[in-house]
Amino acid sequence: MVDRLPPLKALRAFEAAGRHLSFTRAANELHVTQAAISHQIKALETWLDLPLFKRLNRALLLTEPGQQYLQSVRKALELLADATQQIVATGGGHPLTISVMPSFGAKWLVSRLVQFSQQHPDIDLRFAAEDKLTDFTREDVDIAIRFGQGSWPGLHAALLMRQDVFPVCSPRLLEDGPHPLRSPDDLRHHVLLHERPASYDWRTWLLAAGVEGVDPIRGPSFSHAHVLLQATIDGQGVALGATPLVDDDLAAGRLVKPFELTLPGEWAYYVVCPEERAGEPNVEAFRDWILAEARQDRDL
Repeated sequence: MVDRLPPLKALRAFEAAGRHLSFTRAANELHVTQAAISHQIKALETWLDLPLFKRLNRALLLTEPGQQYLQSVRKALELLADATQQIVATGGGHPLTISVMPSFGAKWLVSRLVQFSQQHPDIDLRFAAEDKLTDFTREDVDIAIRFGQGSWPGLHAALLMRQDVFPVCSPRLLEDGPHPLRSPDDLRHHVLLHERPASYDWRTWLLAAGVEGVDPIRGPSFSHAHVLLQATIDGQGVALGATPLVDDDLAAGRLVKPFELTLPGEWAYYVVCPEERAGEPNVEAFRDWILAEARQDRDL
């Protein structure tokens, strides 16, 4: 049966060229050269032993057999695309690829994944830890965790959790050394740690706390929150922590919150995916699970 079928690449080239009536536009759509399209069409015509196009000086027309064949090829490719989409959507051996920011993955998501695997043993997960925004039209990513204001055209965005910001430190800093950390004014005697870039900074918190005489930009900075928090756990200074990234460390006693003043973050975490894929079973399963995990954290 397979021997009776022409190459799929040639059929795709023919369908695109027939739809556009242009080798150039077909080449642009399939991201190949015009010469490659011409070669595929000639190979298909040789395989069929009949012409599919009339090549005029300023126009490209389908022959009568070409018109009939185009309709059949288009239906066949659509059926193949639908079948592929269905098997991907139902698992079919295709892993669910999730784009996640490194710090969110390291400090919140990874420790909870065992629950997802127990609930959905048939879904294999693949993670892409990256800070850049996912381009769903170009990248093999099914769903992403984004940090922002929740408005991305063409994407389905579900609010995962908001962010609160407050100082955190190692428990040792509350008692050890000549200047134990008892009040915000004591920060003048301690190293301030920073994440850069970040959606919050020490200047804003110090101003809200009414603290003067503390340089809000002094101290080392880190490009990722999970590295910043590890330095904080190690007692290297005081950092501005943000929920949910500090939640597990606070619960385990690795970090403490020395002061009550908490500022609401301007941005939040969202689960996003293309609108047309929001209802796919695997995407829906992961989104429902992670939203439930976030709700459980808020209820604790």
